[in-house]
Amino acid sequence: MTEWTWTAEPTPVWDAAKADAFSPAGPGLHGLGSPSDGDALGDAWWRVDDADGAVAAYGRLDDTWGDAEVLVAVVPAFRGRGVGSWAMNRLADEAAARQLNYVYNVVPENHPDREGVQAWLSAQGFDSRDTGELRRRVRVTEQAGGAHSPS
Repeated sequence: MTEWTWTAEPTPVWDAAKADAFSPAGPGLHGLGSPSDGDALGDAWWRVDDADGAVAAYGRLDDTWGDAEVLVAVVPAFRGRGVGSWAMNRLADEAAARQLNYVYNVVPENHPDREGVQAWLSAQGFDSRDTGELRRRVRVTEQAGGAHSPS
């Protein structure tokens, strides 16, 4: 089994590794516009590396609206190895640590593998909503202020 590391990017920027992870769909399809190398990115980002230090994937979390919109982008050479599921679980942990109840994602209608991504999200515990978003309840962690019920 491959060992992955989860590293927060304190000042995330667009770069060639992210461009690779977002291929072939590209960043625009995911609401990131058309960034150039070195452009600052909003939201919280994490990088997933393999045991040899190679970038395997990225996770993005946007909690602007109260719950967390999440996105996982896996470098093509690492697809099908479980890194995407591993990263999605880390994003759910990050959302729970922020005392959020849900992570969600909306797969764009023009995504080149929309049905495949929706099926993958369903396998990750996401439920379809009438609004078109897919939503997953996250574990709520115990905080110093008191216990919270688990999902």
